[in-house]
Amino acid sequence: MTQVVEPVLRWYDAHARVLPWREPDASPWSVMVSEYMLQQTPVSRVLGVHAAWMERWPTPGDLAAAPTGDAVRAWGRLGYPRRALRLHAAATAIAERHDGEVPSDLEALRALPGVGEYTAAAVATFAFGRRHVVLDTNVRRVVGRVLTGRESPPPSLTRAERDLAGDLLPDDEATAATWSVAVMELGALVCTARAPRCEACPVADVCAWRAAGHPASEGPRRRQAWDGTDRQCRGRLMAVLRDADGPVHVSSLGAVWPDAVQRERCLEGLVADGLAVRTSESTVALPT
Repeated sequence: MTQVVEPVLRWYDAHARVLPWREPDASPWSVMVSEYMLQQTPVSRVLGVHAAWMERWPTPGDLAAAPTGDAVRAWGRLGYPRRALRLHAAATAIAERHDGEVPSDLEALRALPGVGEYTAAAVATFAFGRRHVVLDTNVRRVVGRVLTGRESPPPSLTRAERDLAGDLLPDDEATAATWSVAVMELGALVCTARAPRCEACPVADVCAWRAAGHPASEGPRRRQAWDGTDRQCRGRLMAVLRDADGPVHVSSLGAVWPDAVQRERCLEGLVADGLAVRTSESTVALPT
């Protein structure tokens, strides 16, 4: 596998983006915050929010001491605001169980709210330099194209994918950690989903997908609907709550979403998810 690993490591050394959570002095908490924020959200949208978040809450204990509503408001327009609630819950758990320090152990990380298999491996690897298989969509796409000739990874992670990624992982712990971020960066910048730049790829000469003529994956491409969806409605309602200094009268929400039935359904969903609270029969607000 050295014909894949070594060229990617050299490429990363020359082309890696400078990102705050990759800086040598970045705290494990900074890495953890970035992993929550980067879920289904591009780096360009995360940078400003991450910087503001770390300035306001530089440690898990700082966030744990803040109201959950402050976390939701500071999340801004990153989308999927339940991530803010989970990050707040994780900070609280870290403060209570780990003396305010992000744990480096994989099992301890997995036990935190909102931390799944990927996030635990990513934090252990990127914050502590551990040797773990880290599989996000970018990594799965690169490994699949180079080793199996498949354009896109299957909808769900398979054991075969994990085994392939494990075979590529260098034995040396520090090198393995660098490899994990390097192959992820390659997928983000070069081996992209829609417009891969094969001419700039350091492993183009050994890529099975390129050798096969770039065959398309079977099945239709999934397209995520947005206009008129409950997700869009929830986002509009959340924007009103974030911008308000206090409770908002429900009648004012009609200005951002006129469909009363859908609006009420989405509002109930926000309350059920803990992203909003009813402060009276006719007013709602962010949680306190």
